[in-house]
Amino acid sequence: MKINFIKFINKVISLWLITLFINSVSFAQGYNHTWMLGYDTSDTLMRLNIDSSNATLITEVRKMPFFGAQGNISDENGNFLMSSNGIWIANNVGDTMPNGTGLNPGWAVDNYKNIGLPILNSNIILPMPDDTNRFILFHQTAGSISLSSPEIFFTTINKTLDNGKGDVISKNNVAHSGTFGHGMAACKHGNGRDWWVVAFSDKADTIYKFLLTPDSVQYAGFQKLNVPVYGGWAGQPVFSPDGTKFAYRNALSVVNTWNQDLRLFHFDRCDGSFTLDTIMDYSDTYVGFGMSFSSNSRFLYFDSYLHLFQLDTDSLTAQNSLQIVAVTDTAPPFPSPIPPFYTNFHAMYLAANGKIYITSTSSVVDLHYINYPDSSSMLCNVHKNSLHLPKFVAGSVPVHPNYYLGRLVGSPCDTLTSVKDLAEHDFKFKIFPNPNNGNFRIMYLLPQNKSGKLEIFDINDRIVYSQNLPPWSTLQFISLPKLSNGVYVCSITSNSQRVNKKLVIYNE
Repeated sequence: MKINFIKFINKVISLWLITLFINSVSFAQGYNHTWMLGYDTSDTLMRLNIDSSNATLITEVRKMPFFGAQGNISDENGNFLMSSNGIWIANNVGDTMPNGTGLNPGWAVDNYKNIGLPILNSNIILPMPDDTNRFILFHQTAGSISLSSPEIFFTTINKTLDNGKGDVISKNNVAHSGTFGHGMAACKHGNGRDWWVVAFSDKADTIYKFLLTPDSVQYAGFQKLNVPVYGGWAGQPVFSPDGTKFAYRNALSVVNTWNQDLRLFHFDRCDGSFTLDTIMDYSDTYVGFGMSFSSNSRFLYFDSYLHLFQLDTDSLTAQNSLQIVAVTDTAPPFPSPIPPFYTNFHAMYLAANGKIYITSTSSVVDLHYINYPDSSSMLCNVHKNSLHLPKFVAGSVPVHPNYYLGRLVGSPCDTLTSVKDLAEHDFKFKIFPNPNNGNFRIMYLLPQNKSGKLEIFDINDRIVYSQNLPPWSTLQFISLPKLSNGVYVCSITSNSQRVNKKLVIYNE
């Protein structure tokens, strides 16, 4: 009888978990819903629609190709809104948006007008703070074949105009003039509302900062990074999903190899300052461009055309902090390790399902992906050439910063709201079993594709434990540090909502 009862309870729990999982993925994705693929409009074009657990490939007929630059964004419910390839802006049905032509006037557009700009990370679309109808496209072009850029531009779009398909209301505004390297990155300000946007000098030794507020795009000055200067930038600049880290690369071609290093920084989301953590030499036979943090912000992945590297950014002094987790397949039909005749690693994209997808250049049609990027070493489980596409995609990836990053609670810039101001919400929050020596589990259901934060407060309202909750997770195993016996408050916050539960700590 006891065995049957246990089986019954396990079955009920299993059914409840399945129901919770179905509910958690049945809604549309959100801002980072879509990755558009394909660069030849006379051929098969595609898109990947990605939610918290799936990636669905769709073939389509559309007007916009992508070569390197790709900006796109969906709304909070996953409805596709707009895209840009650096040449023009398409609306939610793929047609040219009114006033959407004539982006980035100059050399690059004249030479790449039929396929899109070749510059990775040169288009970023951000929602205007405190305005659900307006979006800002940050973009850059190339002034010459070196791909250096003379301006950082921004363009404003109102999605409600043209019968809800969107209209460009201000175009090619100069945020700053100079000589910029190719590629930009964005991170939510510590106040949880505004945005930091950064770009490099052409020597990759200086970073320029811009601040998007509800009123304007502001140039926020520059910072000398105090790093070696021996070549231009060579990789996708990336912020970690939690906003605390930033990384980019430098490269110099020498005889029979590439001198390359990785630069890792701590980022202050309040004042926008960068503090150098490490410069790591990983010189390789071939150059590399792709880079992405894992969803838990611990592991940084970057590549050369030949190798895929993983760096444990939480253990930089460990002997095995930097590892090669995959090598490209140079066997037939790609016998020569010279692009464009073999399968290589190129650009990277951290998708909403927690996987990292990697493109190839050359004539390769399939995508690689890292199945478990939050896992160390070979447990990250790299799948080479495993997402099969009908046609070559030219390596373009969208730039989707963490749109759901919240405010820095208790920081000097946490001035817009407080936990006590947040609306109460259930989140289906459960704690089980009763904590024993600080070990227990939590179950919850965050708003669709919204990140969350778990915080535990003592009786004096001091935070004694904190961790981020990724948008695709509904279950976490918690192991608290040694805490005194007593009553604590366990809080989940997400999407300007919160829930509190009492937590009794008892240590045997």
